[in-house]
Amino acid sequence: MNIIPEDSRPNIKRLREILVVLAEYEFGSVIEKIGLRNRLPFSERFYFAGSVDEELDSSVSERLRLVLEDLGTTFIKLGQVISTRPDLVGDEVSQEFTKLQDNTPPFEYEIVKSRIEEELGAPIGEVFSSFDEKPLAAASVGQVHRALLKDGSAVAVKVQRPDLETLVKQDITIMRYLANLIDKRIPKWQYYNLPGIVDEFERSILKEINYGQEARNAKRFKTIFKGDKSIYVPEIYDEYCTSHVLTMEFIEGVKVRDIMENPELGEKFNGKTIARRGAESYFKQVLIHGFFHADPHPGNIYVLKNNVVCFLDFGMMGHIDDEFREELAELFIFIINYDIKGIISQLIYMGIVSENADLKSLKYDIMDLMDRYYDADLKELGKIIKDLGTSKIMEKYQIKLPRDFVLLGRVITMVEDMGQKLDPEFNGVEISKPLAKKLVMRKLSPLRILDFIGGNFFEFEHLMKILPRSISKTMMKLEEGKINIEMEHKNLDALSANIDRSSNRISLSLIIAALIIGSSLIMQTNKGILILGFPFLGIIGFIISAVLGIALVISILRYSNI
Repeated sequence: MNIIPEDSRPNIKRLREILVVLAEYEFGSVIEKIGLRNRLPFSERFYFAGSVDEELDSSVSERLRLVLEDLGTTFIKLGQVISTRPDLVGDEVSQEFTKLQDNTPPFEYEIVKSRIEEELGAPIGEVFSSFDEKPLAAASVGQVHRALLKDGSAVAVKVQRPDLETLVKQDITIMRYLANLIDKRIPKWQYYNLPGIVDEFERSILKEINYGQEARNAKRFKTIFKGDKSIYVPEIYDEYCTSHVLTMEFIEGVKVRDIMENPELGEKFNGKTIARRGAESYFKQVLIHGFFHADPHPGNIYVLKNNVVCFLDFGMMGHIDDEFREELAELFIFIINYDIKGIISQLIYMGIVSENADLKSLKYDIMDLMDRYYDADLKELGKIIKDLGTSKIMEKYQIKLPRDFVLLGRVITMVEDMGQKLDPEFNGVEISKPLAKKLVMRKLSPLRILDFIGGNFFEFEHLMKILPRSISKTMMKLEEGKINIEMEHKNLDALSANIDRSSNRISLSLIIAALIIGSSLIMQTNKGILILGFPFLGIIGFIISAVLGIALVISILRYSNI
């Protein structure tokens, strides 16, 4: 009997809640198709007249968004992750999910107080000299309160909702259960790889709700911009941080969103300077450090005095390894230079496009894509990268781009949009070009060889230890004649059959020729039993030769191999 592990069984009560919400937003046929209609309350088991295709009409994106909002924290976060993957779900769903609203009301101060005291192991009055009971902001994951430490430092304290981690894990189990059912029972949806999306989401959200990870991200981010007076990162107070409580420096500043929406605030700051500093910082994060803020919406970026840009909320971060950064920089340069051949070659080198693809057709498709952005000047690098990962080009050639590539396109697009709203003359390409060229030149530097040797020193050392021994063993086996070579043939069965058939025909032809020659010689002897004056054996030889010859001709005609 197949017993499902306890931690992989969906919570039936929560599953029923999810199915009820799906039914309310007209996804009844999907429920029926995956065999879960009987899980609905009896009163909800109405007849689903429509088909799955009919339910996926023009309103499906909006209805899906409303489903996620009704289901709460985990599903809202799922929608936010999916909104970064237009390559999988399409532009329409991706854009709709960017509208997801987190309208969760704040929880009571007594819960906040109890949570902090439990996490920090001390009464709240011993940790803070004052603590505002009213939250500055609230969301489904947690809420933020302003407080003062005993030394007078103003801090923002982020407190996670109680039992959030348990709820998230419970919902992920149900998501995986539903994704596997859909993947098995609705074949046309297998292309979206829903189980894979759930796995990716699980990794993302478990990091995001771990405030200890967010604190480490913030400190690493601060190190990147150490000494850069144009960028500021809040201080993290480690002694007052746990996986459920985060205490950081309180920032007195103005949100970039407020500056964009309020002309009066815009006059107090220099939009051109803010746009340039924000974009430079992002390209530095991406191309130089490979560690970037993956949620740069205008509410997460503040502006301080003297147009200093300050980043907040480090729960969602992107990572790019050295090799991918160098490849990306080269791709940027090909895009900037409108080098279609170079773009295609680079996409092949990066493993994004297969060499077996119709490269001639792909060339014209990329030319059409690039022509949309080339007027007087190229300014929208992020949109080109994003469109490259979401356009019909990728669907046509069945290409799935790496998650980091698509996420990066979205992030750069958001940065460029903010830059253009702050400064109408903003040009992201001109900002990214020097950094991309610098990275490519670094790759060509002779010192890179020394870095490569240093980075792979232990591998070289292991190879040098193993190599003599392996060569010695191989030579000994050669001398003893004990080298075994295993060969595997593929698709040779048909060839083998044809060779057998041909050899049989040749053998038969030789037998017929021998019979004819032998019979001819016997016919000339006039000895033995005679029939009509001809030797009996000679006549028999000719008859057998004729029968075999006819059979051979029929065989050749049958297999069309004349």
